[in-house]
Amino acid sequence: MQEIEIPQRKLRTFIGEEFSLTSWQDLKPLYENLVNRTIANAEELRQWFLDRSELESYLSENLAWRYIKMTCDTASEENQKNYQFFVEEIQPELSVYSDQLNKKALESPFLGELTDEGFFITIRGMKKSVEIFREENIPIETQIQTKQTEYQSTTAAMTVNINGEEMTLPKAGDLLQSPNRVLREEAWTKIAERRFQDHEKLDALFNELRDLRHQLAVNAGFLNFRDYMFAAMGRFDYTPQDCFNFHEAVAETVVPLVNDMTKERKEKLAVEVLRPWDLKVDPDGKPALKPFKNGEDLLDKTVACFEKIDPKLADYIRIMRRMGHFDVESRKGKAPGGYNYPLEEIGVPFIFMNATSSLRDVVTMVHEGGHAIHSFEVRDLPLNSFRSTTSEVAELASMSMELISMEHWDVFFEKEEDLKRAKIEHLEDILEVLPWIATVDKFQHWIYENPTHTAEERQVAWTNIFNKFADSVTDWKGYERFKSYNWQRQLHIFEVPFYYIEYGMAQLGAISVWRNYKQNPAKGLEGYLNALRLGYTTTIGKIYEAANVKFDFSKECIAELMSFVKEELEKLK
Repeated sequence: MQEIEIPQRKLRTFIGEEFSLTSWQDLKPLYENLVNRTIANAEELRQWFLDRSELESYLSENLAWRYIKMTCDTASEENQKNYQFFVEEIQPELSVYSDQLNKKALESPFLGELTDEGFFITIRGMKKSVEIFREENIPIETQIQTKQTEYQSTTAAMTVNINGEEMTLPKAGDLLQSPNRVLREEAWTKIAERRFQDHEKLDALFNELRDLRHQLAVNAGFLNFRDYMFAAMGRFDYTPQDCFNFHEAVAETVVPLVNDMTKERKEKLAVEVLRPWDLKVDPDGKPALKPFKNGEDLLDKTVACFEKIDPKLADYIRIMRRMGHFDVESRKGKAPGGYNYPLEEIGVPFIFMNATSSLRDVVTMVHEGGHAIHSFEVRDLPLNSFRSTTSEVAELASMSMELISMEHWDVFFEKEEDLKRAKIEHLEDILEVLPWIATVDKFQHWIYENPTHTAEERQVAWTNIFNKFADSVTDWKGYERFKSYNWQRQLHIFEVPFYYIEYGMAQLGAISVWRNYKQNPAKGLEGYLNALRLGYTTTIGKIYEAANVKFDFSKECIAELMSFVKEELEKLK
């Protein structure tokens, strides 16, 4: 491996180099300093912001490592305990002081003199935080965070036995790409049965989460948790009605394309009835693509792929690898899903995923790699609030990299035929995921607009919404019970409520970024990186503009972009 410079964190000028967190008492004097400090001019206020940022960056990274270790080994009681310590002992205190600090900053007569780009966005967020903060919500927030970890431990323990081998659900999911239809049916059914086995447990858990979240919203003066979350997530640039418009636009412009694709799949497979286990297999009967051998091979090829885009991006992956900031292979006891966790002090993130050997794993890697690039590009911004990008922008970074990197997937697929197949599969996945995003988002609106619903009503609502966005070809007859609980596999609903429509908005932006890159790689990449470097120092619309794309999810925009994707698919076929 070539020599690369490993980044160093900035010196801790406020909290001290030797600072270590063992109890709230270690932190209290630092927060008291910030609360009680006399600020006599704009420069002292700027330094106060920098000191607060240093402290919050330390705490963010401290919590990050606790979360990372817990998800890498959910069976470890010590990891659970270390994470719970922060959630139960530290965060409740932080909430109170954070509100005090926000008020102190907003009341400063020198605030208007901080005219650097970014302060407007930070101050706007602080005002909203003060507006919705309620001290009685602190213990509720702690309960919610504790409850959310139960979803991870429940799903991480799920395994199935196929052909005498015990395997995780992600690994079993790879069998859905087998040309052997009997094996596919067995794998799909066993996965669905295993999930269904815990459906009552997850229903009960979700009821608790829903009730706690609703109480949080009512305490803060909101009619429901949806409205509270729009405020808490800083959704200044769009409204619930915009989300509803997105849902309808997807139903009208994308679902018909998915229907056509699914009809074509049924014809190619020559099956009388298309079943849920027929949706991932290659329609020409070819075995699943195997783009890499193991985790190390996946990382090697990701570096080579990014090298072709820009050597600097490849170095970012090399740095993370050298620092041990990857855990990529699926194994029992590991939490589901994948993430890029920013590490605020060092500025070098951690990537977690559950790779087996599929194309989906490549997409996950380059997706999280896009988030990682974002972390590197903002690491030198002075305040943690400038670096904490809104999710609509964060997902633009990741989803754009899926498509930009696709132009260099020959690293993963030596045969031209396999490369074409991979591109077709990914573009078809993009068309299929937009209706799923609309389904999950619309369902969450329903959940929290109807906070007293029963589990049975929720089941009916999910099925109705699912059917609105699903293709009309796949036959679920005999498996309706699995369909009605399909929402339980979406961890966002349990762990990060309302964080999902961002994927749809960013997907549209990413298609535009990709179109720019195809027309002019150097200019397209420059726009992409320019947008990322802004962090969260301006509005979402202006960040998208920096990438030379629109923050637009109107029916007209979606129809135009879907037409472009369809044309690209036709070129590959």
